[in-house]
This record gives sequence, structure tokens and C-alpha cells, in this order.
Amino acid sequence: MTFLSAWRLVLLLAPIGLLVAYVLVQRRRHSQVVRFTSLDLLDSVAPRRSGWQRHVSAALAVLSIGILTVAFAQPVMALRTPRDAATILLALDTSASMTATDVAPNRLAAAEQQARTFVDGLPDGVQIGLVTFDESARLVVAPTSDKAAVLDVLGTLEVGPGTATAAGIQTSLAAIVGLPKTASGKAAPTAIVLMSDGTPTVADNDQDPVEAANSAAADAKAAGVPVDTIAFGTADGTVNVRGQDVPVPVDVNAMNDIANSSGGKSFTAETASQLGSIYDEIGKDVAYETKTQEITAVVAGIALVLAIAAAAAGIYWNQRIV
Repeated sequence: MTFLSAWRLVLLLAPIGLLVAYVLVQRRRHSQVVRFTSLDLLDSVAPRRSGWQRHVSAALAVLSIGILTVAFAQPVMALRTPRDAATILLALDTSASMTATDVAPNRLAAAEQQARTFVDGLPDGVQIGLVTFDESARLVVAPTSDKAAVLDVLGTLEVGPGTATAAGIQTSLAAIVGLPKTASGKAAPTAIVLMSDGTPTVADNDQDPVEAANSAAADAKAAGVPVDTIAFGTADGTVNVRGQDVPVPVDVNAMNDIANSSGGKSFTAETASQLGSIYDEIGKDVAYETKTQEITAVVAGIALVLAIAAAAAGIYWNQRIV
């Protein structure tokens, strides 16, 4: 929390001074009562009440003045608010290695479930699209504000041979670049979220698979579209091919290189819960923005409630407002 008129906080010396004065007055009253030698007479003229109750109204009054002073200094706070417009393209690896069961029930099923949770939690101003890739890439759902269109597909994806990571990035980028600008004439924030478990295996444009993926990531950077990558799976993953277990370890380095080439962020998830947390973090970065808002009215409202409580406590316990 910061303040537009921080110098006004010097007025906090007033409630502090009132608190000190109250404590001194109470001590003086105590010493005067002790000089009253007739305790029987004192009991007959002094009301019986708990010691702490008679201080409640004063404490609330001083506190309300202090908080009102803070409101007078015009406090502001950075608050995260949903963007009016943003676009996220989910690019999901559907290669055969995604059937590995090192993540229960398997990598693809866990990825689909977490993606569903991610999509369902996005604010209304975000358009979401879906691309899948194995030996080739497909735009399954073009960017849309209709979450149901994406949710209906997730959970029905099928795996295929190969890992055409470059084509997945290029297909996602093409879907984003063609989007119209906002009403203000500015391009809305965009991002590609690439989730994969393995090394790119499909070449493109006379480049080897890894070079092709990094080149596609560089194209995304040139277009101002970061590619946030998620390396999903463990080093111990295997798939059964013709009765034999074939290792399919996650390739963290390949995902790091793609993220670095595009100006995006790189993440690693070995469990479904970790994947969910990463999706949540990415969603906050793209779908929300931080705005500084003045909260004077909120703080003043708290001070008003405390002032009313002070008056009520004084009437109830002391038969006077303060």
C-alpha cells in the first residue's frame, strides 16, 4: 500500500497523543480512588463493571481516528483485475509418448484435465484456442470466448506418431496473428502455452526438428507472441511398443530452448497438481493486469464502522457515547 498524500500521515500523531493522554488520565483516576478510604462507601457509589469494558469505547474511538487519518492520506493499492481482452493458444502435444503412465492415469489424460480447469477459470475477456500436434499440427478450436467449445474437445484427444513441435508453434502463431485488434486499435495481449513431454522429432523447411522448433519460436518472438513452455512428465516415463517398454523421458532442455527463443517462460511439471499450478500462474500473467486503485473510500468506511462501534459500546457500558 502506498499513499498519494503521504505527508498527511503526520496527523497520526493526534490519535497517538490521545492514546497517551487516556492512559495517563486512567492512572491518575486510579491513584485518586486509592485515597478514598471508605471502601464500603466506594462500593455503594461506584458502578460495578468489568475493567476492560470501560476502555472499549475509548479504544475503538482512537482506532477509528487513526484509520480515518490513513484514509485522509489517500491510500492506493495495486490490484489484479481481469483484462478486457487477451488471447491464449493452448498447444498440446498428442504424440504417442503422452500415453506414458508416470503421471496418473497417463500424461495426456492428466494434461487434458488440468487444461479444462485452466480454461474454465479464465475471465470472460479472454479468448482461448486449442492446437494439437503429433506428426502434424491441427487448429482444433480457433480463438474464441466460448469456453464450452474448448472444454467439449478436451478429454477426447487421441495420440499419434511423431512430435511436430515446430508445426504446433506455427499453427498457433497463425491463429493469433490473424486476430483483429481491439476497439482502441491496439493488439490485445497474446501468448502460446506449449505443453509437451518430448524432443521434437518432425523436421520442417530443411531444418532438423530441434532447429525447426527454435526457428518457429523465434518467429513468434518477432510477432510479439511469447511461447510459455511446460515440460510435462518425468525422466522415468515409458510406453509399451510391441510388448516392450520404451523409455520416453521428458525433455526439459528442448522446452527451455523454445521458451528462451520466443521470450516466454519455461516451466517443468512432474505431477498433475504441479501442472495445474503452472497453468494458474500463466493465466494470471496473460489474463490479468495489475492496476493501481485508490482505496480511500474503503479505509474511510472501516473507520466509520469503528466509530459507530465506539459509540454503541459507550452507550451500552458507560451510558454515554464516549
